[in-house]
Amino acid sequence: MQDRLRALFCDHLSICRGKYLPGSKIGTDSSRFARATFAVHYDRDLLLDAPHTKVREGAPDMELRWQADDIRPGWEAGTQVVLGDLHDEDGPLSLCPRGALKRAVADWQRHGLTPKLGIELEAFALQGDPSGRLRPYDAPGGVVYGTGPFADPMHINDAIWRKAEELGFRLDMITAEYDSPQFEYTLTFDDALKAVDDIVLFRQMAREVALNHGIVLTFLPKPIPELGGSGMHINLSFTDAQGNNALANGPKGGPEHLNDLARGCLSGLVKHHKGLAGLVAPTAGSYLRLQPGAMSGYWQNWGGDHRGVTTRISGEGGDKARLEHRMADASANPYTAAAAVLQAARLGFDNAYPLPPMETGDGFDKTDARVGTAPTLRHAMRDLAADTALARAVGVELVEHLIFMKEREFRKTRDLEPNALLDFYVWFL
Repeated sequence: MQDRLRALFCDHLSICRGKYLPGSKIGTDSSRFARATFAVHYDRDLLLDAPHTKVREGAPDMELRWQADDIRPGWEAGTQVVLGDLHDEDGPLSLCPRGALKRAVADWQRHGLTPKLGIELEAFALQGDPSGRLRPYDAPGGVVYGTGPFADPMHINDAIWRKAEELGFRLDMITAEYDSPQFEYTLTFDDALKAVDDIVLFRQMAREVALNHGIVLTFLPKPIPELGGSGMHINLSFTDAQGNNALANGPKGGPEHLNDLARGCLSGLVKHHKGLAGLVAPTAGSYLRLQPGAMSGYWQNWGGDHRGVTTRISGEGGDKARLEHRMADASANPYTAAAAVLQAARLGFDNAYPLPPMETGDGFDKTDARVGTAPTLRHAMRDLAADTALARAVGVELVEHLIFMKEREFRKTRDLEPNALLDFYVWFL
């Protein structure tokens, strides 16, 4: 096959959409798409009144633009791949999630700080049964931190690892998670935009490699109701003008060694906890995962090396000092989720919000925190609408659009049994 270009963007539903362009167009820097794509739901329903999509104004074009240096090898034969930014006739498109992350990075850079991110993805593996229905991948020997054929008898993750190395992704690890057949994929820390570009492309690649082996890899937050949830943990730190880790307060980490930057970030993440949920956990299934005692980022709290808190402080210091925000799941657009976490942290740093005491409870039978995330997607969107400071920081039009789309999603899913949610989402996420 002649070389071709796969030009992609990640939309409001966290779905990668794009076009294949012929090799003769690899030297170009843009392609056009219908702006009304942002009015489409998982079930392909076109919502005519979705804000800022201009469906009733003729469904005009938006333009995906990229830099030649951003084109990279793809995982399909003879295909290169690129991610870009969306524009309209007035400039950057307000609904573009990648643009929201770029704004968040720029807001931090005005403080002389460059955000760095490391993202952990969790996913379940499913396969078809003789009747054609999806069921959990048959890995009866799978255990948490499992490796080898008992955890992955078809060696799906070997194929994903080989392809990741071939494409230049810097994997930190792959391991089996708590509930078999669940896996975790972690990429190495990098500059925020590069880290999220990589996780978006890695996730798409991993799903397509798995599908070629007969496995549906889903990053849904709760695809199997009787098992645990899958998160997208966002680890963050910052480098200063000298390239040093600005969160570090000496060689040791943990809550005893917080500096002012760390305290400010923590205060913002705690204060904006309820509003953040709508941006980082934006599907009906997200609220099956976000429950007390589930180590999922439910509680409005923070702590040290404690998986029962929402923002966890690494025990590592120096160059490895970091905060881990544990609420997000990969049904969120990774650009939007990362932008939201960075902006909430910045608001805390800028406004010097008071930082409540560290969580001392075990996260199961006892918690100091008394406030958690909303119980449903609809309530989470109301919390997001009420958090006007966070909405302004992330992007008012992007947030207005998301709230509209997710209200319709809640209506579509509220009467479904949990198993029905699997059919509604699984082929997209």
